[in-house]
Amino acid sequence: MLTTHQSRFTSSAHMRAQSAESIDLVVTSPPYPMIAMWDAMFALQNPAVVTALEEADGSAAFEQMHQVLDRTWAEVWRVLKPGGFACINIGDATRTIDGNFALYPNHVRLTARMRDLGFTVLPCILWRKQTNAPNKFMGSGMLPAGAYVTLEHEYILIFRKGSKRVFATEADKARRRASAIFWEERNAWYSDVWFDIKGAPQALRDVHDRQRSAAYPFDVVYRLINMYSVKADTVLDPFWGTGTTTFAAITAGRNSIGYEIDGVLEKVIDRNQETIIELSSQALHDRLTRHIEFVRQRLQSGGRFKYSNAHYGFPVITAQEKELLLNPPCAIKKIGPNTFEASYDDRPRAEFRKCWEEKL
Repeated sequence: MLTTHQSRFTSSAHMRAQSAESIDLVVTSPPYPMIAMWDAMFALQNPAVVTALEEADGSAAFEQMHQVLDRTWAEVWRVLKPGGFACINIGDATRTIDGNFALYPNHVRLTARMRDLGFTVLPCILWRKQTNAPNKFMGSGMLPAGAYVTLEHEYILIFRKGSKRVFATEADKARRRASAIFWEERNAWYSDVWFDIKGAPQALRDVHDRQRSAAYPFDVVYRLINMYSVKADTVLDPFWGTGTTTFAAITAGRNSIGYEIDGVLEKVIDRNQETIIELSSQALHDRLTRHIEFVRQRLQSGGRFKYSNAHYGFPVITAQEKELLLNPPCAIKKIGPNTFEASYDDRPRAEFRKCWEEKL
């Protein structure tokens, strides 16, 4: 049996064409205010940014840049369904203006704006992006009172629109059960500090693309999509960039929509639609393989399992994992301008359907 999901993106800067309360989840990483590479982009949309920087007024420039982003957050509120989540990856910035080195706390300003819009603020995730660069320390080096702490983390801010999502119909409940995550994944993914995902550049073939993109790793967005949505949901990225959110949504069996003002990045999804099949297959294979290794280690240490997964037959810790099913896309085709359809085989992968009692 085959199922299909759609992904599309547009180079429009506006989400006004998107219907109100039509999106289940927003996952995005916007341009970071006060990071110099984004000055020109913010200035094009708000000339007051140029004035503030020319006057060496860092606080004013910081605020004017965030006012550009504020328009997007208002649209995020409008298009999200009640109970839907917004997951926003953003880092703070450090910058020296007119000889004055300072921190510009993007996560604080963004959180305040989302609260004003009416979002419920939930516990955030610190994504630790440690660097071993020899010149990472700032200031006077070994001498006290003149050095600065190096920023080696970013924030994944989590917001919810309204109260908890309700899965009322049996079909919705079945999708939720099929979208479950493994017990051991739950323990790692819902931690407030992520150490296990390193910052990595996207595999962009063109230097121009790479300079324009601040894409986050596939593993970050794939994890968030699995944590805060269910299969066949629609995921929106208002800062689409190189399409990482789309690729992760395809892997997770979700629909997706992306918006991007930089037309030069349109070619990225076209040239990656073949590689996403391989990427998705490997990502899901790795999840299943890690679970099997977890099972082996637990059994070897004397641990026990009470339940088995109905599709694969392998042991699981909780009853909520019994209907978990991971299906990679088997084909992707272009069905319209900037619109793609992924097809999935709903059968569990044959290499993981074995007699697990004998195997283990």
